[in-house]
Amino acid sequence: MITSPPYNATKEYDENLTLEEYRDLLRRVFRETHRVLVEGGRACVNVANVGRKPYIPFHAFIAQDMLDLGFAMRGEVIWNKASSAGPSTAWGSWKSATNPTLRDVHEYILVFSKGDFTRRKGEKKSTVSREEFLELTKSVWTFASESARRIGHPAPFPVELPRRLIQLYSFEGDVVLDPFSGSGSTCIAALQTGRAFVAYEKSAAYAKLADQRIQRELKAHL
Repeated sequence: MITSPPYNATKEYDENLTLEEYRDLLRRVFRETHRVLVEGGRACVNVANVGRKPYIPFHAFIAQDMLDLGFAMRGEVIWNKASSAGPSTAWGSWKSATNPTLRDVHEYILVFSKGDFTRRKGEKKSTVSREEFLELTKSVWTFASESARRIGHPAPFPVELPRRLIQLYSFEGDVVLDPFSGSGSTCIAALQTGRAFVAYEKSAAYAKLADQRIQRELKAHL
C-alpha cells in the first residue's frame, strides 16, 4: 500500500474535519489496509505536517495510529523537496526573534509492515538495481515535487515517489493498493514497474483525471 492521504487543510477536496474526525477516517482506512495486506506486506504513507498556530505533526499521529492498528514500523524517509518546495513567504516575523516561522521543504514517508518484516519471495523477483538499492535505502530522498497546475489536482505527488517505494518494497507482479488515489500517481508508477494496482478515489473528477493519465501511460508502452 502506497498513499498520500488528504491533509484536511483547506484544499478543495477537504471536508473540514476536526483533527480527531480526520484521524478516525484514516484509522478506518488503514485498518482495512491491514486486513487486506499479505503477511509481511508493506504500507507506505506520504504525509506533510500543517499549521503554525499550532503546528500539527500529522506524521507523529499517523505513526502512533498505525502502531495501534497492529502495524510494525520499519522506518521513515525524509523527502527533501529542495528548490521545488515553492517560494513560501510565511516568515512569521522577518529577521526577528519575535515569532520566526519554519518553512517546511520536506515531507515524510512512513513505512510499516504487517506481521513479519520479511516478505515471502516465492517465484517472484525484485526489479531494483544495485545502484537504486544503495540510493533508496538512505533515509533522505531528494527529488522535485509535482506541479498542481500541470496535473490538474491541488496536491499531486510525483510518480517518482511511489516508483521508488514500489522498487524497494515489492516484487514484480505484486498488486499495489492506493486508498486515496487522487490523480493516479501510484497507478502510473505500478504500470511503469510491472506491477498491478487497485486504487480508490471518491471524487469523480479526480477519478476521471487518474484514468486519463493511466490511459496515456498505457498508450506510451504499446
